[in-house]
Amino acid sequence: MLEILSYPFFQRALIAAVLVSVVCGIIGTYIVSRRLVFLSGSISHASFGGIGIGYYFGFNPIIGAAVFSILAAFIIETITRKTRMRADSLIGILWSFGMALGIIFIFLTPGYAPNLMSYLFGSILTVSWFDIGAIAAISLAVAAVFFLLYREIIYLAFDEEYAMTQGLPVRVINFILLSLIALTIVMNIRIVGIILVISLLTIPQVTSALFTSDFKNQMWLSIFFALMASCSGLIASYWLEIPSGASIIFTSVIIFLLARLAKRVFMKQ
Repeated sequence: MLEILSYPFFQRALIAAVLVSVVCGIIGTYIVSRRLVFLSGSISHASFGGIGIGYYFGFNPIIGAAVFSILAAFIIETITRKTRMRADSLIGILWSFGMALGIIFIFLTPGYAPNLMSYLFGSILTVSWFDIGAIAAISLAVAAVFFLLYREIIYLAFDEEYAMTQGLPVRVINFILLSLIALTIVMNIRIVGIILVISLLTIPQVTSALFTSDFKNQMWLSIFFALMASCSGLIASYWLEIPSGASIIFTSVIIFLLARLAKRVFMKQ
């Protein structure tokens, strides 16, 4: 174990895992409580369009993914509020449109086709200090917003209509939270990839919900379970030489199953 920690790339990966666990534990609790899992999945897949555009025009694909994912979140929020169009239908459209657009632009990019595996399935062992800085900035932003607007976020998570009756700026807070969700998803693409990113935002939260229904306690437990999955999965991926993103999510599912089994056993006693 000490030998692994001596490698700079593993040190960066471990720092990234800790930061991602914190931000996913916080924002993921809101996503699960608000039932925005499919919305988050749509944002993650729509961001692929931004990655393709970034490759085609020669700028950082993550920047393209961030812009595209925020736009997708705002489009879903605005159209579903102002029209009768069902949210799940719009989510399906944006999901497929983003993926199709990304594939088209990547195909049209001159030269060799870029390696998309790190974006589709993640590559935490290749994160740079720039990636860590970006994840840390988003983590601080998420923590600050939840600290300052905790009461308002609780109202939104469980009863948006009541929040409106209290005169809260529901739409503004919604846009802020959707932006943070979109940015969190984009930063997680480097860790677990587009295909698996939604898992890290939901599985630790579902696991924590087995033990408590309190929102704040769920956040702390989600961070704890996400940390367990991220660090254990990262170590397993190194020793077994398997993809890090898949290893982290697989470990997260195992933790969920063990927690569910443990709850059943202790509840019978």
